[in-house]
Amino acid sequence: MSGGGLRIVVVDDHTVMRAGVVALLSAGSGIDVVGEAGDGRAALDLVERYDPDVALVDLRMPVLDGVATTTEIVARFPRTRVLILTTYDTDAEIERGVEAGAIGYLLKDTTREQLVDAIHAAARGETVLAPRVAERLVARMRQPVQVPLTAREADVLNAVADGLTNAEIGRRLVIAEATVKTHLLRLFAKLDVNDRTRAVVVAMERGLLRRP
Repeated sequence: MSGGGLRIVVVDDHTVMRAGVVALLSAGSGIDVVGEAGDGRAALDLVERYDPDVALVDLRMPVLDGVATTTEIVARFPRTRVLILTTYDTDAEIERGVEAGAIGYLLKDTTREQLVDAIHAAARGETVLAPRVAERLVARMRQPVQVPLTAREADVLNAVADGLTNAEIGRRLVIAEATVKTHLLRLFAKLDVNDRTRAVVVAMERGLLRRP
């Protein structure tokens, strides 16, 4: 199966998809597919047997999923780079893959040329991200750091959302009105706002405040 090019294994539980990837890489790519697997456990056996340059791994698989497979390969076979190829582009999936140690994250709508270039780049140790994935990661990094509210701050903010004045909040929570003001000032600082209404809106947008 080897012709002197980069050695890779293709790991995907969908037989047709796996065959399609192998076919795409079969000619003129400088890439030799030395093994195929339909689950993560079989993939680890292939990596141990063939010592490939790159493992092309799907995320959702039986026995051992792509994240667990990536973690194992990175820990046990550090020479092999893991390049995830999947249909899933949610923030959670991307973060799980990257945190597991994958050097790249591609989506299955990538072109043959892009896939070939990505495999070669991964083998050189370069990070490879599908444009849509890169955009999501950048957007995620630009989001404000979430600062959790204390239980009392959440109580105060809920009372504000109910339309209560500072004095009424104090009576509801059995605290001094001055203490209510202190909590509000801390809330404004955490949420980077200047008024009560905006504090409620921003907290709800960030999922820090739940309302019925």
